[in-house]
Amino acid sequence: MRRFRTACTVVSSLALIAAAGCTPDAESPPAPVTPSPAPAGPAAPPISYACESGQSVTVAYPDTSTAQLTYRAQSYTMRTVQAASGARFTGSGMEWWIAAREGSENATLSRLGPNDDVGVAVLERCSRPSSGPVAPGPVDPMQPLPGGPLPPVTATAAPCRGPQLKLSADGGDAGAGNRVAIIGVQNLGTQVCSLTGYPTVILQDGQGRNLTAVRSEQSPGSYLRTGQAPTPVSLAPQGKAFFDVAWNVVPDESQGQRTCPSAARIRVTAPGDSSPVSLDQAFAPCGGRVRISPFRQVAEPAPEPAAAGPAKR
Repeated sequence: MRRFRTACTVVSSLALIAAAGCTPDAESPPAPVTPSPAPAGPAAPPISYACESGQSVTVAYPDTSTAQLTYRAQSYTMRTVQAASGARFTGSGMEWWIAAREGSENATLSRLGPNDDVGVAVLERCSRPSSGPVAPGPVDPMQPLPGGPLPPVTATAAPCRGPQLKLSADGGDAGAGNRVAIIGVQNLGTQVCSLTGYPTVILQDGQGRNLTAVRSEQSPGSYLRTGQAPTPVSLAPQGKAFFDVAWNVVPDESQGQRTCPSAARIRVTAPGDSSPVSLDQAFAPCGGRVRISPFRQVAEPAPEPAAAGPAKR
């Protein structure tokens, strides 16, 4: 009888062990599965812009902050920088600035100035069909540029004021008795500001007296593009806008003019402001007037590039 009970106990124990081995908790964990790498998205194809000169500019945007530009068989790598409107890239001594307007992307390719910050000589003006309009304002650098469409931007900046502005002589042109001086207006402030319309320009002689015999007349457009209406121009910190002062150098003998008054300085007041800023500018306007263009984004005609000096050792 005792042997029978012992045998039953052994059998029962084996049965419990077998049952425990069949429970889900005792199952071996599945082997880890190495996830397959996600396929990389296709790179955005290069974009070709047609330029007024007949040349083309090809640009690829490999990421949100880089532009790889090809022009006249030369390649330039540029990085995004702050822009008052549109999208702006600089690098390798060049500036590429694009903005959408009226169904197209308009772009300028410029040579950077000595400080490698602002484009001072426009090399090409180019365009291509746009994917949609872009409002004026600074670019959000975190927005992607798939295929080159411009990112959305923010609202228009506050008007520029005299204390934050600096004038400069940025080239000019001459022909058939006519002269034009391109005046640069630089934003020395730390915030974006805007200029819309015409500056108020007063001429002064060498003693600082106003030349009341010479009036300033508003002239739509610019020396090369007459009749264009004023448009808002936004200036990033250290950015520039431009306007023209045009005059004639032939005395108006029908009015008894034999000599023309000599101007030594111009005083400029931004629209809606009362704080003028001055620039020494010597010239002799005839006919009793000078013509003033509205503010614009680029200098035209572009100033001649500075002659290369001797190599530094």
